[in-house]
Amino acid sequence: MTEQLLDRVARYERRFNRLFAEYFDTVRATLEAPSFSRFTPDCLELLRDLSLRGGKRMRVVLLHEAARLVRDDAPAEALDAAALSIELLQTHGLVHDDLIDDSATRRGGPTTHYAYRERFPRHPRAALGLTVLAGDLALALSLRVLLDAGLPVELRQAMTEVQTRAATDTFVGQIADLERDFGPAVTDDDILHDVADHKSARYSVLAPLSLGLLAAGEQPAPHEQELRRYARLVGICGQMRDDYLDVFGDAAAMGKPTGTDIREGKRSYTVARLLSAVSGSERTLVEKALGDPACTPDTVAAIRDIGERRGVADLMRADMRRYAERAGRVAAGWRPRWRDEAVTFFERLPLWSIERDG
Repeated sequence: MTEQLLDRVARYERRFNRLFAEYFDTVRATLEAPSFSRFTPDCLELLRDLSLRGGKRMRVVLLHEAARLVRDDAPAEALDAAALSIELLQTHGLVHDDLIDDSATRRGGPTTHYAYRERFPRHPRAALGLTVLAGDLALALSLRVLLDAGLPVELRQAMTEVQTRAATDTFVGQIADLERDFGPAVTDDDILHDVADHKSARYSVLAPLSLGLLAAGEQPAPHEQELRRYARLVGICGQMRDDYLDVFGDAAAMGKPTGTDIREGKRSYTVARLLSAVSGSERTLVEKALGDPACTPDTVAAIRDIGERRGVADLMRADMRRYAERAGRVAAGWRPRWRDEAVTFFERLPLWSIERDG
């Protein structure tokens, strides 16, 4: 990534973070709730806290750069509404993912579920129910922000359809993600690819691409197949990176502990490659740790050492690079149709995404 492009990415992030904070202030002042309710503003505050602890806002970056494929002056209101929708859907996913995974921390702070557990230590069912409802509220807000935007009816409808389909695909992906772990210990890559595509690529890559084109006045439908192909490849290498970091990453840099997939018994890309690479006592160690919530950091460290010695870390890095390069080649094919500078961004993004820190 060039300095000019990195500066543009940083500007997207700063501007959106201000927009997101202002949005939550508006929602807090305008959301209709019974006058006696203390739980509703508390729920909004938890969603606000989690949302504003966001990372590099790459979905927002994808949205803006997708618009730049067509033009450099897409209407700000359309981009802002789409960006808010994208990140509110992401907040929904984080709340529910952390509940499903029983995660205690996210983005360097407590997850919504654990925040509610702390508030209601003697009412675990209430804490569970409020967590589910908080995630549901974020999903509803992600659609409402599009419906309330001051945009032409046709554009609002098209953007809402994109987000509704993205949310539906994500839920199917989450179901398939859980189903995957009831299958064989060494999961077939095609299954892992399909889960990555549905669970993350379609809402994290395909939807921002489609929304950005719509905001710029371009219909994404004629380009759907190649957009889907690009999104799937980016989603696969992104999921591989997440799975790699869960075993071989730095917990302090990520803001969450490593070894989560192992403790939860997830048949991730890394776990599948570990089990294919080890035998004897090493395989016994991995299998014993897999699905053990009491698996210690020392055991995770031992598995990490095994993975490094057996070449699993190297294999994962090579696989990530291979899929990132394939995605880059798909984007390069857009050059005759769309603006060169913006195409270059999408061409380089996959490799940059897997090589960046954090």
